[in-house]
Amino acid sequence: MTHRFRVSVSRKPGLSDPEGTTTLKALQDLGFTDVSHVAFGRTIDVDLEAASGDDARLALEAMCQKLLANPVIESYTIEERP
Repeated sequence: MTHRFRVSVSRKPGLSDPEGTTTLKALQDLGFTDVSHVAFGRTIDVDLEAASGDDARLALEAMCQKLLANPVIESYTIEERP
């Protein structure tokens, strides 16, 4: 059975986000002065074959820990997609 997930990866709170800082400054320089925070992350859509949703989620957790996210500086969330 195919299981579909979306992984959202972002920097852990308190760590610098150079892309976010640069983009925030650029937006404010362009006149978007109401913007007070910008953070960059990424989303990864994964479809995988597994016997059950629990097996699929366990496999995806392992993928996140080993490759899709850097657990030292990033956090991630996993959600099922329709």
